[in-house]
Amino acid sequence: MVSYKDLGLSNTKEMFAKAIEGKYAIPAFNFNNLEQMQAIVAAAVETKSPVILQVSSGARKYANQTLLRYLAQGAVEYAKELGCAVPIALHLDHGDSFELCKSCIDSGFSSVMIDGSHYSFEENIELTKKVVEYAHAHGVTVEGELGVLAGVEDEVSSEHHTYTQPEEVEEFVKRTGVDSLAISIGTSHGANKFTPEQCTRNEQGILIPPPLRFDILEEIEKRIPGFPIVLHGASSVPQDQVAKINQYGGKMKDAVGIPEEQLRKAATSAVCKINIDSDGRIAMTAAVREVFATKPEEFDPRKYLGPARDNLKEIYKAKIKNVLGSADRA
Repeated sequence: MVSYKDLGLSNTKEMFAKAIEGKYAIPAFNFNNLEQMQAIVAAAVETKSPVILQVSSGARKYANQTLLRYLAQGAVEYAKELGCAVPIALHLDHGDSFELCKSCIDSGFSSVMIDGSHYSFEENIELTKKVVEYAHAHGVTVEGELGVLAGVEDEVSSEHHTYTQPEEVEEFVKRTGVDSLAISIGTSHGANKFTPEQCTRNEQGILIPPPLRFDILEEIEKRIPGFPIVLHGASSVPQDQVAKINQYGGKMKDAVGIPEEQLRKAATSAVCKINIDSDGRIAMTAAVREVFATKPEEFDPRKYLGPARDNLKEIYKAKIKNVLGSADRA
């Protein structure tokens, strides 16, 4: 067994307490490879922000669990090398079984999510509590989920969303002992978070999604005051990056995300962790497509993955400064 402390990682308990007090949210950026990790750490260091390196089950299979552990350890050392030892957590995103969560805890993760949201309320409690008991015995924090997000991302998919029921949160938190709670208030997985029929169009013809259910968030805050809340599916899907993808041969039709001003509002509440994955995929793909289209003779992976990494870093720096409010909080 490897402890996250031996890798130099932080868990999320202190991060979240400071975020709630300071009215900002910790960025939780998904990564699958070296370039994404480099971009995330560089963005965090250059903005002096704490950060959560987030790994899905699919990413763990893709990158190899042993390599991921050493990438995370390398991320800690890389931050020091860049000049600022920002707090870095390694988090399992959407763990779907006790066995997966245990494996991640045993291999050095400092935080895990157990997603029992597709089960009944009682089954969700039972599974989440089991993970919490094992994780807490090793100083690892646990995120649970109530409510279901629509959309598709990695190995997580659902055709319909179910808003979190505020009357369930107190019992869930009390009976499970969970450290943070992911809720459903209108965010969605993937780059096509809403159908055109669900949106309105502004004067420029840009799709505007329905607003987040801040009334649900406010009711949850009343019932569990000061408790860390998490938003999944919170990419904004920057239209300039989508346009670049389509300009250079891509086919991202009707891609629409969560407006950044709504996420900024959420970050000033008990929402202290905001998950962003699709925006990173879009930023990297836009840069890679541009190189392929404008330099068709190029075949050195560094010449297209390098620009992809740089584009991702700038996107994430802007998120940290303008949306999450976590700059200068490390």
